Amino acid sequence: MVHGGEQYSASVLIDSDVLKAIEQNIELAPLHNPANLTGIIESQRVFPIIPQVAVFDTAFHQTLPPSAYLYGIPREFYDKYRIRRYGFHGTSHRYVAGIALQMMKRDKENTNLITCHLGNGASITAIQAGQSVDTSMGFTPLEGLMMGTRSGDLDPSIIFYLEERGFDFHDLHNIMNKESGLLGLSGVSSDLRDIEAAAEAGDTNAQESLETYAYRIRKYIGAYAANLVKVDGIVFTGGIGQNAVKMREAICNRLENVGIHINYELNRKVGGNPGIISQPYSPVTILVIPTNEELQIALDAATIINPELSTITI
Repeated sequence: MVHGGEQYSASVLIDSDVLKAIEQNIELAPLHNPANLTGIIESQRVFPIIPQVAVFDTAFHQTLPPSAYLYGIPREFYDKYRIRRYGFHGTSHRYVAGIALQMMKRDKENTNLITCHLGNGASITAIQAGQSVDTSMGFTPLEGLMMGTRSGDLDPSIIFYLEERGFDFHDLHNIMNKESGLLGLSGVSSDLRDIEAAAEAGDTNAQESLETYAYRIRKYIGAYAANLVKVDGIVFTGGIGQNAVKMREAICNRLENVGIHINYELNRKVGGNPGIISQPYSPVTILVIPTNEELQIALDAATIINPELSTITI
């Protein structure tokens, strides 16, 4: 499930109340919640005695404090229209955070992490004692990092400026979601591999798009490091985070001042496999962890339907 609104901070056994909540949140996820709801209802019709579990992509971020989820707009927009930061990719961030703790041999209670889910969609989450305390995606997945085709953060007045020049709502919605980001800035592709190849061939637009992508991610890491006070680990996951060796190096470059020291040799050796790629003296452990949202969903479903399976570990 994509959107659980403010009703759910964890996965839950589906009943009539859950179905009602999913329906109430259709306005927050109009492209996804209706299809998810249809799937649930049809499954109930065909398999009426089989229980179902809803694993919400937004649930992990329901621990954000008001200072992180409120926007600087009239409060009535939150009270009346539920406009706030919800965050997404929660299942992925939760999964890799658990694996990171295992790899670092640490307990969540005394560990702070920054997890970077970098793919065609991208988000970063600050995790303190096992709980999400800030995340880059907002009311929708458009906010935050520059992504494959999404713009990420931008001055809201740009929208008004473009409207005055003849772009209508549908034009702008399509441009910001499907024609921007790496694709729009490079003019090459939304695939990082294509852009890297173009950059190596001397394409200035491709080079600048890669630099912008890395820079935006560094800014978020720096901001979260400041708010967390101490950072014990940073995780790279998602298609780019797991596999883009050069991009990981570009992101970690200039982050030594916050204790992030990448080992370039280890980084290349680990490649797209699980592993630690930081220097032995690095105060912050840098990890590459392939995400597995399907496994996390399956575990949630199994343990909620049968609590005796709660001892299962990933």
